[in-house]
Amino acid sequence: MIAEGGVGKSCLTAQFVHNEWIESYDPTIEDSYRTQMTVDQRQVVLEIASLDTAGTDQFVAMRDLYMKTGQGFLLVFSITSAASLNEIAGLRDEIIRIKDDENVPIVICGNKADLEEYRAIPRARGFEVSQRWGAPYYETSARNKTNVDEVFVDLCRQMLRKEDAGGDMGGRRNDEYDPYSPYKRRKRRRDHSRHKCVIL
Repeated sequence: MIAEGGVGKSCLTAQFVHNEWIESYDPTIEDSYRTQMTVDQRQVVLEIASLDTAGTDQFVAMRDLYMKTGQGFLLVFSITSAASLNEIAGLRDEIIRIKDDENVPIVICGNKADLEEYRAIPRARGFEVSQRWGAPYYETSARNKTNVDEVFVDLCRQMLRKEDAGGDMGGRRNDEYDPYSPYKRRKRRRDHSRHKCVIL
């Protein structure tokens, strides 16, 4: 599962999944998407939960649940809003606290790259945050579909690498509790043809 949070996140997902740009959207709405793609010759099923930071007081419980179950996180801010970068910084801190993992798959997106004349956050600032957090940074445009596919592919690669290394992906796992085992051991199911990635 990919958990997508921040400003303008629904526009990116709609462009990625449906090839459409949404000019206006309800900033408090939570959306879920499911799609398939091939990443490095591996079939991946993406479950994307898209939750905006607007109205977070109302959605704290929902947001925390997504953070617990998400395997990868797409943090989206607007290059035209300095406040939005501060919002995703808070989200990242919460993700690391809830997941208790400093190496959670994360991609940072500076969206609205098509509005260069209204830029409030210098490109260098985005890269500085990227280096400090150890997460890749892309400037995206949902309107023009600039780097939209690339951010999801990058995040999937991070999640697949973590899974291959035996890392705890959180959320839904590929191992299943076997109630019939006398030792109550976990029985691991592996599907080499298809991987599930849960993105918030």
